[in-house]
Amino acid sequence: MTTLQRDPYTTGGGPVTLDRREGPYGEVVLRRRGAGDGAVHEIIANGCFLMDTSDGRSERLLVDAALAALPADRPGPSVLIGGLGVGFSLARAAEEPRWGRITVVERERAVIDWHRAGPLGAVSARALADPRTEVAEGDLLHHLRTAPVRYDALCLDIDNGPGWTVTEDNGGLYSPAGLAGCRERLTPGGVLAVWSARPSAEFEGALRNAGFEGVRTEEIAVARGVPDVVHLGQRAA
Repeated sequence: MTTLQRDPYTTGGGPVTLDRREGPYGEVVLRRRGAGDGAVHEIIANGCFLMDTSDGRSERLLVDAALAALPADRPGPSVLIGGLGVGFSLARAAEEPRWGRITVVERERAVIDWHRAGPLGAVSARALADPRTEVAEGDLLHHLRTAPVRYDALCLDIDNGPGWTVTEDNGGLYSPAGLAGCRERLTPGGVLAVWSARPSAEFEGALRNAGFEGVRTEEIAVARGVPDVVHLGQRAA
């Protein structure tokens, strides 16, 4: 395991690389911008910006919208969060006492380390200590194909969107077969929620073609450009 580098930040400098790793899917980097209470941490994969700690509203919406779509009387629903990221979705799920079981699947060991022994623990430490939380290191698509359990909600945030994947093989998740696998991993009436950096009418159509009901998109306005969104679909009850 690579140990986090000593923070070399000096006032007035640019982004500081705190850790850089070569993993099974390429390079992942943890950087920090700013200092003190205003510091922002960001994750870069293969040179592509993934996410940072500057906002988190859309990552929280990913979990909130899925829970809101479930029947209010469903006892202790379970949620699978695909991608630990900077931890906003996990933290939000752990804040909600209604969730009965919280599983996070993360394929990058480095990201898990940055939460357990690094600066991202500021977001996730309480959630990771919650007895409902389980972190599974591994590939999300493999987990969806082989997990022996079903979930009431799948909250997936492993790419910048269905049309902008971090690695080429992630595209299988948004294919007809991948979406059918998501549907089968859900309990009757369960919810699939997919985070995206932009709306996609094409992906809404793909969800409907895969047999999801109640397909819709919820938006979060951003400072510049198109809104972040959460695409939602429900398995028939």
